[in-house]
Amino acid sequence: MDITIHQALLPHDDPEASLGFYRDMLGFEVRNDVEYGGMHWITVGPPDQPGTSIVLYPPSASPGITDDERRTIAEMMAKGTYASINLATRDLDGAFERLQANAEIVQEPIDQPYGIRDCAVRDPAGNLIRIQELR
Repeated sequence: MDITIHQALLPHDDPEASLGFYRDMLGFEVRNDVEYGGMHWITVGPPDQPGTSIVLYPPSASPGITDDERRTIAEMMAKGTYASINLATRDLDGAFERLQANAEIVQEPIDQPYGIRDCAVRDPAGNLIRIQELR
């Protein structure tokens, strides 16, 4: 079987803030930007990985979502407990230095007891972004 990771989805509640984070701070390229029915989807990804993307989507667009679920999702996003993704870089300290001025810091770079070095920040929607150092 030949299966790859094509897209991961992360919710957003502010398209401009999300673009500022993923495009301007992380250096991802915008691959698609779609507005439909008052909602906004943005697809971004690393320039050197054209086959892998993150789709930033409005969580209210999920089919069959109830008003109670929509409120719960909004509350979890506000607390930063709804979604997360792990990214990687060869220059963790450089990445952290660029992010710390404009992102909510969850954890500064640290050597973890399980063998990796990483840090954690939150994007504008509250999603947890862990960045691991490639060695």
